[in-house]
Amino acid sequence: LVVHGQNDYRLDVSQGFDLFTTLQVLKVPSKMLYFPDEGHWVLKPQNSQLWYKTVNDWVDQWCKK
Repeated sequence: LVVHGQNDYRLDVSQGFDLFTTLQVLKVPSKMLYFPDEGHWVLKPQNSQLWYKTVNDWVDQWCKK
């Protein structure tokens, strides 16, 4: 699971997309969650809800026995 905000000043957004693309090319199960209106942290309430749901679903899918 790759999560990235467009306005992240710590990492260029291209790094997130490059990582996701590489994972896809290598056929690694992966998902990209992109927020065009967020920075390094997901702070807006509607985005936070999506973030929590996506992360929880991902963990459930890949970590439950």
